[in-house]
Amino acid sequence: MPDKIPEPAREPDVRPGDQSTTRKEYSVTNFDLREVERARILKKAEEYRSEAPRTVTADICKRSKGGPHDYYSEGDYWWPDPGNPSGPYVKRDGETNPDIFLAHRELMVRLSEIIGTLTSAYLIAKDEKYAAQAARHLRAWFVAEKTRMNPNLLFGQAVKGRYSGRGIGIIDTIHLAEVARGAKLLCGSSSFAPKDQASVKAWFREYLTWINTHSYGKSEKVYPNNHSVCWSLQAAAFADLVGDSEQLEWIRNQFKTVYLEKMMASDGGFPAELNRTKPYSYSLFVIDAMAGVAQIASTAEDDLWTFQLPDGRGMKKGMEFIVPYIIDKKSWPRKPDIMYWDEWPVRHPSLLFAGVKFRNADYLDVWKKLEPDPTTFEVLRTLPLRHPLLWVTDRKE
Repeated sequence: MPDKIPEPAREPDVRPGDQSTTRKEYSVTNFDLREVERARILKKAEEYRSEAPRTVTADICKRSKGGPHDYYSEGDYWWPDPGNPSGPYVKRDGETNPDIFLAHRELMVRLSEIIGTLTSAYLIAKDEKYAAQAARHLRAWFVAEKTRMNPNLLFGQAVKGRYSGRGIGIIDTIHLAEVARGAKLLCGSSSFAPKDQASVKAWFREYLTWINTHSYGKSEKVYPNNHSVCWSLQAAAFADLVGDSEQLEWIRNQFKTVYLEKMMASDGGFPAELNRTKPYSYSLFVIDAMAGVAQIASTAEDDLWTFQLPDGRGMKKGMEFIVPYIIDKKSWPRKPDIMYWDEWPVRHPSLLFAGVKFRNADYLDVWKKLEPDPTTFEVLRTLPLRHPLLWVTDRKE
């Protein structure tokens, strides 16, 4: 049997540097998340202490229409046209082209992994050496003039012969969600100078404005599948960092009136994801993103975890749909995903968050048994929340 079921939520527990009152922290007093994570996190944190920052300026793609400070990526499912090899690429949904430019996405995933790990280690060990190294990476990406990334995604998910960038490229920056959260939690550290804190927050405020006002961001914001949920996931993390309560209120409303009412089916599944060539992994992806939004944007007065539509659709229903197939993938009623079928499931944040919120020992037990550190990039790119201590308060201070 798993550890004891967590206690019900209590008053918010504020960590050093975390002045948020817009989101609800969840007690896990009897489920010792810190001990579950301790060995894994501290081992990796020691490895990352010697890792030098590497930003988008370190890798340039000649196909990019942007400059050295501009993030660039290419659409995963676009391939050379067999009938016109030198012409515009054509789409093969679900089939990842191995020859696309991945360097900037890999660097962003690396940043998320390093900041998430070092911040978690700082919370566990209370040792400034971890915070100092994390602050070094934050300065390189968001402060230093020579290496910082421009706060826009004008050149994300480009397609040869068709687009220099696309709105759906904004999904790439879901990996900044844990970076923003790490930055917030590090604000209590003496190693993260106030002027650098201000500069990092200014970068995220500018990027949040850009994804709300540029045509790319405005289209992604309402894209009718996992893309809009992932827009809200990152926007919620950025808004939480910079104190944008209006943005968080918009996200809570969108969660209820669109993600649940229009996108979730009566059984808790998401038809837009189930109709893809990789329905299993996309179903996992969207419920994890939904869980992330609920975890970040909920308040004591407006809890997205417990909200339900009159017909019962809500996070509980969504978890009831997917969990049986996490426990027993062989029971999945549809065809296996066209690629990367064997790599799933892993430690999905939705299992942990829901296990704590709903006091469900089975969810927590399943979560603990799954792979915490996947290495396949396809898995990593759709698993942006990999450091639970950033999001769940264990009250073991």
